[in-house]
Amino acid sequence: MSELFKFGRRYDFHEIVADGIVNGVGIVFALVGATALIFYATVWSSHGGIAAAWIYGLGLVLCLSISFTYNIWPHSRTKWILRRLDHSAIFILIAATYTPFLERGADDPWIFGMLIAMWATAVFGIVLKCLFPGRYDRLAILLYLAMGWSGVMVMGPVSQYLPGVTVWLIVIGGLIYSLGVIFHVWERLRFQNAIWHGFVVAAAAVHYSAVITCFSLPGSSL
Repeated sequence: MSELFKFGRRYDFHEIVADGIVNGVGIVFALVGATALIFYATVWSSHGGIAAAWIYGLGLVLCLSISFTYNIWPHSRTKWILRRLDHSAIFILIAATYTPFLERGADDPWIFGMLIAMWATAVFGIVLKCLFPGRYDRLAILLYLAMGWSGVMVMGPVSQYLPGVTVWLIVIGGLIYSLGVIFHVWERLRFQNAIWHGFVVAAAAVHYSAVITCFSLPGSSL
Protein backbone atom coordinates (compact mmCIF):
# COMPACT_ATOMS: atom_id res chain seq x y z
CA MET A 1 0.00 0.00 0.00
CA SER A 2 1.20 3.53 -0.78
CA GLU A 3 3.04 5.43 1.92
CA LEU A 4 0.17 7.90 1.67
CA PHE A 5 -2.12 5.54 3.54
CA LYS A 6 -0.57 5.54 7.00
CA PHE A 7 -2.76 5.03 10.02
CA GLY A 8 -0.21 4.39 12.76
CA ARG A 9 0.29 0.79 13.81
CA ARG A 10 -2.18 -1.92 12.87
CA TYR A 11 -4.45 -3.03 15.70
CA ASP A 12 -5.05 -6.73 16.26
CA PHE A 13 -8.50 -8.33 16.29
CA HIS A 14 -9.03 -8.05 20.03
CA GLU A 15 -8.04 -4.39 20.05
CA ILE A 16 -10.48 -3.61 17.22
CA VAL A 17 -13.30 -5.47 18.99
CA ALA A 18 -12.61 -3.66 22.27
CA ASP A 19 -12.55 -0.31 20.51
CA GLY A 20 -15.76 -1.14 18.64
CA ILE A 21 -17.53 -2.03 21.88
CA VAL A 22 -16.45 1.24 23.54
CA ASN A 23 -17.57 3.32 20.57
CA GLY A 24 -20.75 1.28 20.16
CA VAL A 25 -21.77 1.83 23.77
CA GLY A 26 -21.07 5.52 23.30
CA ILE A 27 -23.28 5.71 20.21
CA VAL A 28 -26.21 4.00 21.96
CA PHE A 29 -26.07 6.36 24.93
CA ALA A 30 -25.56 9.35 22.63
CA LEU A 31 -28.66 8.50 20.57
CA VAL A 32 -30.81 8.08 23.66
CA GLY A 33 -29.36 11.14 25.36
CA ALA A 34 -29.60 13.41 22.31
CA THR A 35 -33.22 12.38 21.71
CA ALA A 36 -34.14 13.10 25.34
CA LEU A 37 -32.32 16.44 25.31
CA ILE A 38 -33.94 17.63 22.08
CA PHE A 39 -37.38 16.61 23.35
CA TYR A 40 -36.79 18.45 26.63
CA ALA A 41 -35.52 21.56 24.84
CA THR A 42 -38.47 21.52 22.43
CA VAL A 43 -40.95 21.51 25.32
CA TRP A 44 -39.23 23.84 27.77
CA SER A 45 -36.58 25.93 26.03
CA SER A 46 -36.42 28.96 23.71
CA HIS A 47 -35.86 28.77 19.97
CA GLY A 48 -32.16 29.44 20.53
CA GLY A 49 -32.02 26.65 23.11
CA ILE A 50 -33.77 24.24 20.74
CA ALA A 51 -31.26 25.04 17.99
CA ALA A 52 -28.37 24.58 20.43
CA ALA A 53 -29.77 21.22 21.57
CA TRP A 54 -30.02 20.01 17.97
CA ILE A 55 -26.49 21.20 17.15
CA TYR A 56 -25.05 19.53 20.22
CA GLY A 57 -27.03 16.29 19.82
CA LEU A 58 -26.19 15.89 16.15
CA GLY A 59 -22.53 16.77 16.74
CA LEU A 60 -22.24 14.16 19.50
CA VAL A 61 -23.89 11.35 17.54
CA LEU A 62 -22.04 12.26 14.34
CA CYS A 63 -18.61 12.24 16.00
CA LEU A 64 -19.07 8.90 17.76
CA SER A 65 -20.63 7.27 14.68
CA ILE A 66 -17.82 8.36 12.36
CA SER A 67 -15.25 7.26 14.95
CA PHE A 68 -16.88 3.82 15.17
CA THR A 69 -16.97 3.42 11.38
CA TYR A 70 -13.42 4.63 10.83
CA ASN A 71 -11.82 2.51 13.54
CA ILE A 72 -13.41 -0.80 12.52
CA TRP A 73 -12.83 -0.24 8.78
CA PRO A 74 -9.96 -2.27 7.24
CA HIS A 75 -6.92 -0.44 5.89
CA SER A 76 -7.84 0.85 2.45
CA ARG A 77 -8.39 4.00 0.42
CA THR A 78 -11.85 4.26 1.99
CA LYS A 79 -10.33 4.24 5.47
CA TRP A 80 -8.05 7.09 4.43
CA ILE A 81 -11.14 9.13 3.52
CA LEU A 82 -12.86 8.13 6.76
CA ARG A 83 -9.76 9.28 8.66
CA ARG A 84 -10.34 12.81 7.37
CA LEU A 85 -13.95 12.69 8.50
CA ASP A 86 -13.04 11.20 11.88
CA HIS A 87 -10.51 13.88 12.70
CA SER A 88 -12.79 16.62 11.34
CA ALA A 89 -15.68 15.39 13.49
CA ILE A 90 -13.66 16.10 16.64
CA PHE A 91 -13.65 19.79 15.75
CA ILE A 92 -17.41 19.63 15.27
CA LEU A 93 -17.92 17.89 18.62
CA ILE A 94 -15.91 20.49 20.54
CA ALA A 95 -17.74 23.42 18.95
CA ALA A 96 -21.11 21.68 19.26
CA THR A 97 -20.50 20.93 22.95
CA TYR A 98 -19.77 24.57 23.71
CA THR A 99 -22.80 25.82 21.76
CA PRO A 100 -25.50 25.22 24.45
CA PHE A 101 -23.38 26.94 27.10
CA LEU A 102 -22.43 29.96 25.00
CA GLU A 103 -25.97 30.28 23.61
CA ARG A 104 -27.22 30.97 27.13
CA GLY A 105 -25.17 34.18 27.24
CA ALA A 106 -25.25 35.07 23.53
CA ASP A 107 -26.59 38.54 24.33
CA ASP A 108 -23.14 39.34 25.71
CA PRO A 109 -20.93 40.42 22.75
CA TRP A 110 -17.85 38.76 24.29
CA ILE A 111 -19.63 35.42 24.71
CA PHE A 112 -21.24 35.63 21.26
CA GLY A 113 -17.82 36.43 19.79
CA MET A 114 -16.41 33.32 21.46
CA LEU A 115 -19.19 31.23 19.92
CA ILE A 116 -18.36 32.57 16.46
CA ALA A 117 -14.62 32.07 17.04
CA MET A 118 -15.23 28.49 18.21
CA TRP A 119 -17.04 27.55 15.01
CA ALA A 120 -14.58 29.48 12.83
CA THR A 121 -11.73 27.49 14.37
CA ALA A 122 -13.68 24.28 13.81
CA VAL A 123 -14.11 25.16 10.12
CA PHE A 124 -10.38 25.93 9.86
CA GLY A 125 -9.55 22.58 11.46
CA ILE A 126 -11.87 20.72 9.12
CA VAL A 127 -10.31 22.39 6.07
CA LEU A 128 -6.85 21.53 7.44
CA LYS A 129 -7.76 17.88 7.88
CA CYS A 130 -9.54 17.53 4.54
CA LEU A 131 -7.01 19.35 2.35
CA PHE A 132 -3.85 18.15 4.09
CA PRO A 133 -4.65 14.60 5.29
CA GLY A 134 -1.90 12.92 7.27
CA ARG A 135 -0.07 16.22 7.77
CA TYR A 136 -0.12 18.71 10.63
CA ASP A 137 -1.48 16.06 13.01
CA ARG A 138 0.37 17.59 15.96
CA LEU A 139 -1.03 21.01 15.07
CA ALA A 140 -4.51 19.47 15.00
CA ILE A 141 -4.04 18.03 18.50
CA LEU A 142 -2.96 21.47 19.74
CA LEU A 143 -6.04 22.98 18.10
CA TYR A 144 -8.28 20.41 19.80
CA LEU A 145 -6.81 21.28 23.19
CA ALA A 146 -6.86 25.03 22.49
CA MET A 147 -10.52 24.91 21.48
CA GLY A 148 -11.41 22.75 24.45
CA TRP A 149 -9.82 25.09 26.99
CA SER A 150 -10.59 28.38 25.23
CA GLY A 151 -13.80 28.55 27.25
CA VAL A 152 -11.67 29.59 30.21
CA MET A 153 -11.44 33.04 28.60
CA VAL A 154 -15.19 33.57 28.99
CA MET A 155 -15.74 31.46 32.09
CA GLY A 156 -16.37 34.56 34.22
CA PRO A 157 -19.21 36.05 32.16
CA VAL A 158 -20.60 32.65 31.12
CA SER A 159 -20.85 31.53 34.75
CA GLN A 160 -23.42 34.29 35.27
CA TYR A 161 -25.79 32.41 32.97
CA LEU A 162 -25.05 28.83 34.02
CA PRO A 163 -25.68 26.83 37.19
CA GLY A 164 -22.54 26.32 39.26
CA VAL A 165 -22.71 22.54 38.80
CA THR A 166 -22.70 23.03 35.02
CA VAL A 167 -19.45 24.98 35.13
CA TRP A 168 -17.77 22.32 37.27
CA LEU A 169 -18.96 19.54 34.94
CA ILE A 170 -17.53 21.42 31.95
CA VAL A 171 -14.15 21.62 33.66
CA ILE A 172 -14.20 17.96 34.77
CA GLY A 173 -15.09 16.80 31.26
CA GLY A 174 -12.27 18.90 29.83
CA LEU A 175 -9.80 17.34 32.24
CA ILE A 176 -10.91 13.84 31.24
CA TYR A 177 -10.49 14.66 27.55
CA SER A 178 -7.05 16.17 28.19
CA LEU A 179 -5.87 13.12 30.17
CA GLY A 180 -7.12 10.88 27.38
CA VAL A 181 -4.83 12.63 24.90
CA ILE A 182 -1.93 10.88 26.65
CA PHE A 183 -3.30 7.53 25.42
CA HIS A 184 -4.24 8.99 22.04
CA VAL A 185 -0.56 9.61 21.29
CA TRP A 186 0.75 6.52 23.13
CA GLU A 187 0.46 4.28 20.07
CA ARG A 188 2.73 1.50 21.33
CA LEU A 189 0.41 0.71 24.23
CA ARG A 190 -1.85 -2.29 23.57
CA PHE A 191 -5.55 -1.35 23.53
CA GLN A 192 -4.39 2.27 23.34
CA ASN A 193 -7.20 3.22 20.94
CA ALA A 194 -9.92 1.61 23.06
CA ILE A 195 -8.57 3.34 26.18
CA TRP A 196 -8.49 6.70 24.39
CA HIS A 197 -12.07 6.27 23.21
CA GLY A 198 -13.04 5.22 26.74
CA PHE A 199 -11.84 8.63 27.90
CA VAL A 200 -13.76 10.26 25.05
CA VAL A 201 -17.01 8.50 25.96
CA ALA A 202 -16.54 9.25 29.67
CA ALA A 203 -15.80 12.94 29.01
CA ALA A 204 -18.73 13.17 26.60
CA ALA A 205 -21.00 11.70 29.29
CA VAL A 206 -19.82 14.32 31.79
CA HIS A 207 -20.37 17.12 29.28
CA TYR A 208 -23.79 15.72 28.45
CA SER A 209 -24.62 16.01 32.15
CA ALA A 210 -23.40 19.61 31.98
CA VAL A 211 -25.71 20.33 29.04
CA ILE A 212 -28.67 18.76 30.84
CA THR A 213 -28.10 20.91 33.93
CA CYS A 214 -27.62 23.93 31.68
CA PHE A 215 -31.12 23.41 30.28
CA SER A 216 -32.87 22.31 33.46
CA LEU A 217 -31.43 24.52 36.21
CA PRO A 218 -31.48 28.33 36.56
CA GLY A 219 -28.19 30.11 36.04
CA SER A 220 -26.34 31.72 38.91
CA SER A 221 -22.94 33.11 39.82
CA LEU A 222 -20.29 30.79 41.25
